[in-house]
Amino acid sequence: MTIIKDLRLKKGITQRELAEMCGVHQTAVSQWEKGRTLPDKSALIKLSDIFGVSIDTLMKKNTPVSKNSIPVLGYVRAGCPAEAIENIIDYEDISPEMAAKGEFFGLKVVGDSMSPRICQDDVVIVRKQNHIENGEIGVVLINNLDATIKKVIKNGTGITLIPFNPDYEPLFFSAEEIVTLPVTILGKVVELRGKF
Repeated sequence: MTIIKDLRLKKGITQRELAEMCGVHQTAVSQWEKGRTLPDKSALIKLSDIFGVSIDTLMKKNTPVSKNSIPVLGYVRAGCPAEAIENIIDYEDISPEMAAKGEFFGLKVVGDSMSPRICQDDVVIVRKQNHIENGEIGVVLINNLDATIKKVIKNGTGITLIPFNPDYEPLFFSAEEIVTLPVTILGKVVELRGKF
């Protein structure tokens, strides 16, 4: 049981009543209580006031029950790089076999530069690693701020980030830019979960 459900039951209010107090749909409260999603910042503030507990208390104890759940951290741009967002927006389950092979996180895709293979609102599962082989799909951080998902091609002069959608131009970074910007590999995309 997540702490939100525990606190709600102790207070003697229904999911619908809590949803109205937080200004969200009842489905959102249900998802919080199942540990599938976390409340956004404004909802956390309201929950903190309603239950008289700190936001830290809500966050620490409101994690999913499954040890094979990984956080979906904000959004990654499949298009022009966009500001990297690291707040947890959801959770995805991975197999115990996959979980044993490293540290993973999910990212929700925004944009269409990787379509038709990777589309808007899909979730990519990423293994954290700072290197990637030629031709693999990676999540790349540019300027310590902008995250993008692209096919990575490396050669002696630099790195090229290639979209699948021909309407987008590849992004090339010289060896010097890789260091000065910097351009950093955050991880390798190992699985795609399409959303309908």
